[in-house]
Amino acid sequence: MTIEKFSYDNRIVKNFALATVIWGIVGMLVGLIAALQIPFPGLNIGEYLSFGRVRPVHTNAIIFAFVGNGIFMGVYYSLQRLVKARMFSDVLSKLHFWLWQLIIVLAAATLITGHTTGKEYAELEWPIDILIALVWVIFAINMVGTIIRRRERHLYVAIWFYIATIVTVAVLHIVNSIEIPVSILKSYSAYAGVQDALVQWWYGHNAVAFFLTTPYLGLMYYFVPKAANRPVYSYRLSIIHFWALIFLYIWAGPHHLLYSALPDWAQSLGTVFSIMLIAPSWGGMINGLLTLRGAWDRVREDVVLKFMVVAITAYGMSTFEGPMLSLKNVNAISHFTDWTIAHVHIGGLGWNGMLTFGILYWLIPRLYRTELHSKKLASFHFWIATLGILFYTVPMYWAGFTQSLMWKDFTPDGVLRYPNFLETVTQLLPMYKLRALGGLLYFAGAIVMVYNLIKTMSAGTLYAEEPAEAAALDKNEQIHDGHWHRWIERKPVQMIILSAVMILIGGIIEFVPTFLVKENIPTIEAVKPYTPLELQGRDLYIREGCYTCHSQLVRPFRSETERYGEYSKAGEYVYDHPFQWGSKRTGPDLMRIGGKYPNVWHYHHMIDPTTMSPGSIMPAYAWMAERELDINSTPAKIRAMQTLGVPYPEGYDTKANDDLMKQANEIAADLKKNNVNIASNTELVALIAYLQRMGTDIKTATVAAN
Repeated sequence: MTIEKFSYDNRIVKNFALATVIWGIVGMLVGLIAALQIPFPGLNIGEYLSFGRVRPVHTNAIIFAFVGNGIFMGVYYSLQRLVKARMFSDVLSKLHFWLWQLIIVLAAATLITGHTTGKEYAELEWPIDILIALVWVIFAINMVGTIIRRRERHLYVAIWFYIATIVTVAVLHIVNSIEIPVSILKSYSAYAGVQDALVQWWYGHNAVAFFLTTPYLGLMYYFVPKAANRPVYSYRLSIIHFWALIFLYIWAGPHHLLYSALPDWAQSLGTVFSIMLIAPSWGGMINGLLTLRGAWDRVREDVVLKFMVVAITAYGMSTFEGPMLSLKNVNAISHFTDWTIAHVHIGGLGWNGMLTFGILYWLIPRLYRTELHSKKLASFHFWIATLGILFYTVPMYWAGFTQSLMWKDFTPDGVLRYPNFLETVTQLLPMYKLRALGGLLYFAGAIVMVYNLIKTMSAGTLYAEEPAEAAALDKNEQIHDGHWHRWIERKPVQMIILSAVMILIGGIIEFVPTFLVKENIPTIEAVKPYTPLELQGRDLYIREGCYTCHSQLVRPFRSETERYGEYSKAGEYVYDHPFQWGSKRTGPDLMRIGGKYPNVWHYHHMIDPTTMSPGSIMPAYAWMAERELDINSTPAKIRAMQTLGVPYPEGYDTKANDDLMKQANEIAADLKKNNVNIASNTELVALIAYLQRMGTDIKTATVAAN
């Protein structure tokens, strides 16, 4: 037996740990600002700090910057030790780190300046998408290369989850990011309407599954046993947990689209597989918690274990709630409400946040060969973060129930009790203030952690090159141990292939019929492409993040058809690249807003929403009345749409601006009749054109006032 000496690269782990902390603080601060902007609309300061732009910065910063760097921190530390080998390439490790930080900076810069695809959790434009794919390939090569030259024959359960993450995130990102570039920072989704919605929520839900969940389950399987000094509870349960989870998760995306224009069969698939998900999810939770058997007395004293226990518990709560929210009768209540926001943050603040904090408190002292500076401060962080989670989520649950009950309430005479949408908004303001308080407490805890970790690092010295030794792997060794799964654990390439097959099955079965069977999206002859001015206005709507507060989907409920008009049909969205159904109604649905109000109403509403809707918390967009519309982009946008199959006449790109200015002049002339003088070539005129087009291809019934 040959004993080989080598060293672990702790420097890359330290770099990702620091990035996790820094971006975590930034992401939480931006989230706190967004939470305050709703009850205090005066905090929407100008163009670049409006809620519609701040919110995607927050979500991307938390998901890809904070959690993303946390994943890489944990993987780079644990993988080396699990396979008893240094990372495959120090150069690739460094490239991975710096390019990922570049992506984060580019994401923040583009989103805050309004360059977005308008697809939730996938807002980044195509050049950044390509860079993400490149970095992911670098990460994959580095990780797989390390596994192949391992000195440990069997792959531990944590590595299974890392492999599934690598494979699935690559598939999700590439498929959802197929788009037609218009310019360096503008593109259109290759999919439209119902198809785009299906792809987006297949991606969006599985971004939760395979970016926020599976890699963190891998970290749980490594760091919880380490912190507890106990082996994982059940090997067999971990096998069931892994394979069932990755197979079932990929099907669940359509549960975000219940009661929508998505075909019923696809909605049903999403519901069925979402319900089944509770079994493997809770299997993982049980495996994590029971790993602490015999160590529960230590939980009282060990702050690391406290963080991890709360994290695993939050994972269990969130993965129980998710299947429950997938039931159509429950979804009818929860969808578009703050209940969904509470659900997401149980996972984000509880599962991802608390596990990350626990890992940092365990890891940093070991990287710097010292003791944690203050266990009391860490304990304070734990309790204030836990309180923060409660103060954040409980008001959001209450707000969600309040919203749904008020939206659906009828008088004994059969009319809406609260026909004015703002009546629901004003009821929620105290809850939004409590939510912001919860966010402040959670953020304060993170600040305390930063101080604690800085003091810890300053008291020690980075163990940059940690020496290790292990016997070389005998590739010819014959293993005859018992369990059948041992074979696949020794075959990383086969495991990668099998994982890919497992996650592709669900997507293929959902996508192929939706894309190829025409009956799934019936043609509506009255639906026509957007005019050039409406297309420009739609792009402005997306730029300002209006989808973060407004939906464009009237569900087939009496409460919604009474309030908004005719329910939405699949054929109405065939020219929507991307779709804009939304996932939250802070403001009313806009699907049937076209023609409901005159142009002058929209003008004043955008300049100062409170003039038309007293008590409104919507930001003002006064600058759009002064900014000139970029009509030079019109021909390229028309050509891109033609490439996507939108039936503009051949050569229309050369004439489009003539039609654009004709329609713009008509709107400006109408506004002038109402004592509003505005240049016809401004952004606001284009936005008004789009708002007036929404839902007018299908004649609507009389709707209640909003």
